[in-house]
Amino acid sequence: MSCILHIETSTKACSVALSENGQLIFHKEDLEGPNHAVVCGVFVDEALSFANSHAIPVDAVAVSEGPGSYTGLRIGVSLAKGVCYGRDLPLLSVPTLKLLCVPVLLGKEELPEDALLIPMIDARRMEVYSAVYDRALREVRPIEADIVDADTYMSYLEAHPVYFFGNGAEKCKSVIQHKNAHFIDGIMPLAKWMFPLAERSLHLGEKKDVAYFEPFYLKEFVAIKSKNLL
Repeated sequence: MSCILHIETSTKACSVALSENGQLIFHKEDLEGPNHAVVCGVFVDEALSFANSHAIPVDAVAVSEGPGSYTGLRIGVSLAKGVCYGRDLPLLSVPTLKLLCVPVLLGKEELPEDALLIPMIDARRMEVYSAVYDRALREVRPIEADIVDADTYMSYLEAHPVYFFGNGAEKCKSVIQHKNAHFIDGIMPLAKWMFPLAERSLHLGEKKDVAYFEPFYLKEFVAIKSKNLL
């Protein structure tokens, strides 16, 4: 099995974790940010010191790949690359919207078999960045920038129970009133939830090129979308 260092900095929260053989063994988080430049390096150092003090070799580094804040992702990815270079470790990336789904799928609430998951990352006004997944985390619809109104997700709501969550979901409660719409509060991307996705990537050999890997910035996604609309 493996020990993986996880780094998550895509939103105002900053967190770092270690997992070993599918179990969380270390986790530090700061939810009062954005304080990534101050705390993330400290958390990474503490995690590596924990692994060293327990004679646990770190086998890989996983980083949240976005979409997310430009500054936050740059800090997280730079730290991840630094550890990979310094220790000659493989780099793994975890899609942030899929990461948001993990605590929902592992939570106490039992979801219907045909449920759809719509994680949301907040953007300005009534805009969010979202994707649509089924319970097996198969992509039903890829990441898009959505301007949310009552009809935005109507095709999914008419056919399935749909669960909305993430820091963009709160502002959507007032406009998405369909009987099949369900909102789950308190869900944020945290490093402690990364290990199921990271371990799968490591098992499948889905390693990133440390030199050339770039995260998925929200501002770049907006630019691409705007260009496609011209």
